[in-house]
Amino acid sequence: MATEPEAPGPARRTPPAQATRNESTGNPLRTAVGPPAAGRTVPAPSGRGLPTRTGDSSPEWLEPAMAANGIGSFDWDIRRDVLVGDQRACTILGLVGQPFDRTSAAFLSLLHPQDAPVVRRRVERAVAELGQCGAYYRTVFPNGELHAVRFRGRVLADAFGRPSRMVGFVWDATVELHKRERADEQAQLREERSRFIKEAARALSEAVTVRDVARVFTELPLPGLGPDGLALASLEAGRIALLGSSGYRSRLSDQFDRIPLAPTHPAAEAIRQRAPIFVSSREEYQERYPEAWDWAEESGRSSWAFLPLVASGRPTGVCVVSFDDARELDADERTLLSTLGGLVAQSLARARLHDAEHELAAGLQRVMLPRTVPAVPGVSTAVRYLAAGSGLQIGGDWYDVVPLPGGHVGLVIGDVQGHDVHAAGIMGQLRIALRAYAAEGHPPAAVMARASRFLADLDTDHFATCTYAEVNVDYGVVYAVRAGHLDPVVRRADGTAHPVPVSGGLPLGVDPDEEYRVTRFSLDPGETVVLCTDGLVEARDMDLDTGFARLCATVSGSLPGIDESPREPLEELADRIASQAADTSEREDDIALLLLRWDGPAGGRAAQQLRRRIGQADLARIAELRGELRDALRRWGVPDLIDTAELLSSELVTNAIRHTDRDAMFTARLYQEHGRARLRVEVEDESDLWPTRRTPGEQASSGRGLMLVEALADTWGVEPRGTGKRMWFELSS
Repeated sequence: MATEPEAPGPARRTPPAQATRNESTGNPLRTAVGPPAAGRTVPAPSGRGLPTRTGDSSPEWLEPAMAANGIGSFDWDIRRDVLVGDQRACTILGLVGQPFDRTSAAFLSLLHPQDAPVVRRRVERAVAELGQCGAYYRTVFPNGELHAVRFRGRVLADAFGRPSRMVGFVWDATVELHKRERADEQAQLREERSRFIKEAARALSEAVTVRDVARVFTELPLPGLGPDGLALASLEAGRIALLGSSGYRSRLSDQFDRIPLAPTHPAAEAIRQRAPIFVSSREEYQERYPEAWDWAEESGRSSWAFLPLVASGRPTGVCVVSFDDARELDADERTLLSTLGGLVAQSLARARLHDAEHELAAGLQRVMLPRTVPAVPGVSTAVRYLAAGSGLQIGGDWYDVVPLPGGHVGLVIGDVQGHDVHAAGIMGQLRIALRAYAAEGHPPAAVMARASRFLADLDTDHFATCTYAEVNVDYGVVYAVRAGHLDPVVRRADGTAHPVPVSGGLPLGVDPDEEYRVTRFSLDPGETVVLCTDGLVEARDMDLDTGFARLCATVSGSLPGIDESPREPLEELADRIASQAADTSEREDDIALLLLRWDGPAGGRAAQQLRRRIGQADLARIAELRGELRDALRRWGVPDLIDTAELLSSELVTNAIRHTDRDAMFTARLYQEHGRARLRVEVEDESDLWPTRRTPGEQASSGRGLMLVEALADTWGVEPRGTGKRMWFELSS
């Protein structure tokens, strides 16, 4: 409620006689004080005690001037609380012919509830200060119409300086009220539109992909406009590609998708001129664009706004806003739509760049990672890759499954430092190199050492963590090597899961001369090895121990049997693990996941044959071979042969690789004959030099190999085999 400036009114003092006549009633301000102008059919105010500016009666021109301007007058006796007004004042208040008890409280009851307290305070202040006041207030006529009134009044004092009367004028301000209401509505609409632009800018800035931009645009509530149709299209090689629409039939949308944009179409004109085109009616459309009228007629709309999408000075598409009724948009509405078009253009350009980058990144990642995991008899595998929730969603995490000589399989999981295209490129080179080293048949420690040297030679200032595991498919033994990576997790046959400690070395590329140790552990049929990168078990709000505990709990959950579910249980387990790190914007690291289940041969028993190649002068491999043989004999049910077989096998293999310059092939087979088990061990090499049995002295440190074989084996021998020879022995259980 705006306060009127208080102009100096015709303030006059009440003559002493009049003041004396009024002071007997007391001060009505103690109960209710109200502004002047309000009395239903009130008598005209008396002019007594209101001297003119010169001390004479009111000038003759005052009444005609007030009548001509629709101004009424009032007189309020403050002590007696009697309020009177002339006929025009009553008319302004809508009180003609209505009874009015002429008290200030009755007058206040006529005012709008929001205005009455304001008027009361101003009048009370004027009475207390013997000053003047003015106010703007609303009143409701008997017929329910809302009107507005302005008044100005001045308080007059008696001979003793006490407030006695308030006199003043009132005039109708309803036209001003409507103007204010319209101004308030416009101000509110402008505020809504300003808020809409802010919210639209925020929503479009959060839109990541082109699909997101189209969804946000077609769901925008345009304040004060209420469009009946929205469409967003990009311009690609002279054709319109519809990205999203609302308010249109799907058949119509499909009809105009991927069609050439005719130069006579208003959208084409908007793109050429890089300025919005507004069409207010069907008649205007038909007159300005007759060749494009068929499209407009079929759409069923009556007015349109075509907003070009221009980003970095280049047109990229068009927004179409349409209405069912003919509509002439005003300047504010056109400005709103033009601003919206600019926001959509910038957001769409950013989203298209984002989509292009991520399409490139996804293609690069697909090339770097194996398309399919090779099938290896005796094992089942499952893999998952989840990109980080932010950035290019490409990085250095990778997995691989490598078929090895002898029917074995190698598992690789690794993570190159970084989450960019550079890291992905290094990962691709390292993956190929490591795969080549493994496929050549090198033992796990040698594979890891060569990969570390390869990465160091690249001189990229990057390092990589990696775990490489070679699985003997024949009997389920795993040889694992770890280079700064995570330990594998094993799900056992009883459903429990736990990490398996693996001897670790430095990450690849840190020290090219690093030597890695091998850790061996065994699997029973149906048991699963889980390899993953650190994005699965480590995050900003989760330490490594907590992550491993959560992973083990997930892996150990119940799974259906292979024959109990139409889907491979290993795939279900992979999905369950990956769901822990659902693709969200909060995840900061990539995740690679590799699972292998050793199925074993039919019947659940390990194959009763062990075959391994031993590299020339690779004495460390002999210890691994002894461990494999012990494991195999235990699984084959002949533990009583372990010690003898291990000793004799070690002698034959050592003899082959020390006295020849070629690799040796070790083979152990178990035969069942007449209820008895017979073990045959063969060592083949390509040397034509036959072994010679020697008789060493008591102090000799070698030369007793064949003596031990002859003494402990049931039978033994040496056989030629084209190129080279085969040494063998047999043991019976």
